[in-house]
Amino acid sequence: METLGRSLALVIALGALALGTGCTQPQAVTPHVRIAVGGQTLMVYLPTTLAQELGFYREEGVDVELQDFQGGAKALQALVGGSADVVSGYYDHTIQMAAEQRELVAFVTMLRYPGFVLATSPQAAGTITSIAQLNGKIAGVTSQGSSSNMFLTFLLTRNHVPVDAVSVTAIGSAASAIAAVEHGTVDAGWMADPAFTLVKKRNPGIRVLADLRDERGTMAAFGTPTYPGAVLYSSGAWMTANRDTAGRLARAIVRTLAWMHTHSAQEIAAKTPKAIRGEDDALFIEALANSMPMYSMDGAMPAEGAAAVRATLAESMPKVRAATIDLSKTYTNDLIGPR
Repeated sequence: METLGRSLALVIALGALALGTGCTQPQAVTPHVRIAVGGQTLMVYLPTTLAQELGFYREEGVDVELQDFQGGAKALQALVGGSADVVSGYYDHTIQMAAEQRELVAFVTMLRYPGFVLATSPQAAGTITSIAQLNGKIAGVTSQGSSSNMFLTFLLTRNHVPVDAVSVTAIGSAASAIAAVEHGTVDAGWMADPAFTLVKKRNPGIRVLADLRDERGTMAAFGTPTYPGAVLYSSGAWMTANRDTAGRLARAIVRTLAWMHTHSAQEIAAKTPKAIRGEDDALFIEALANSMPMYSMDGAMPAEGAAAVRATLAESMPKVRAATIDLSKTYTNDLIGPR
């Protein structure tokens, strides 16, 4: 009986141990998210990379994989094709897709201005003094169908230049864009920092046709003081199925924006990977200082900004002009606050 009692006690003890350890609920799996970036070396997308370098994605409980693409259109293709979950791209793509009855939702806004600069090549600076004089010329965009392509179409239309009178070619970003502009492969091309600051430094005589890095230039080009640029967006289906994960991403970006606005260009550069900031740290810091006004303060999409983007697209894109689009379904500000 004593032996039986000891055996029963052992069984009870082992059972209690099992209840206290082996039978607990499994730990939640950290969600893995693939973000397609429309040109990781461009400063317009810098918050996407900095959020990873600062550890904010990890602290928010999400494992992020950044995928680099040559232009926002290719990043969008990755999302549509299923090889990416989220795009770090431009807000206007959500409206363009809405015009095709496809739901994309922006859930955190990184830029309050587009951030691109349209500049002539050194060879064409003496003859092209305005956008109207691009008639019959070659213009470079990051990729066909990209936001820079749309900006060009809009500005040509507004300046009474037939879109088909300008030869549009993809020049990518960073080194390829710099080479195309400096070598005169294009008469004018869209660039973002740090590429533009580098070209301007080496070729002081180039002519700026549109500067979308601040309110003044954005107003001159679009007639509006705000024009939201880079955002994180995904499909409506992914947003519905992964709302908590989207919120974690949004909060990581908001924290990054707040960090950027409370640190110097030198401190931001120190946290930027060398592959992105390049070999010339002083140039990167100068370019960053020139571009800081474009970054959002709080990650929110202003309603008037969304309306301005739709109006701009409608002016140059028949499919947007003819479509009935509920702008409130193309973005949300519900995920940028505290949990």
